[in-house]
Amino acid sequence: MNIKKIVKEYLPYVIILIVVILLRTYIVTPVTVDGSSMEETLYTNDVMLLYKLGIIERYDIVVATHNNKKIIKRVMGLPGDKIKCVSGILYINNEEDTSGYGYGDNKDFPEYILGEDEYFLIGDNRTVSLDSRYFGPVKKEDIEGKTNLIIFPFNRIGVVE
Repeated sequence: MNIKKIVKEYLPYVIILIVVILLRTYIVTPVTVDGSSMEETLYTNDVMLLYKLGIIERYDIVVATHNNKKIIKRVMGLPGDKIKCVSGILYINNEEDTSGYGYGDNKDFPEYILGEDEYFLIGDNRTVSLDSRYFGPVKKEDIEGKTNLIIFPFNRIGVVE
């Protein structure tokens, strides 16, 4: 078998493999939900697509690393925001949060003024979520990307808010 024939035969497969590796490394990759901190929105073993590009906005669901563990939470505070919880009411920039995200016991926490590369992440299931209310803001470099598309289980396929 000559080299030209081998290259011609296998080159498309090599190109496809390289494209898949690049896509998964830099653009999109699957992520699995582990834990109940985002219930009723997300459940353990939901498989989602994580988008590694794009601007992070308030209320996005993101995957971040905290203590060498991946966590999935909702962005409630953006760089430069002031965020606090008083008497169970969440305030963002001195205005009550009326987004409707989150349920359960919202424990009070003192005001945080977020730095230019900091985000405040809170789980939707406020009663059980270990999040920025306990460990403080998360740096931008610790956020891997955002997600809003469930791809498994099949009966839950679709976009979530």
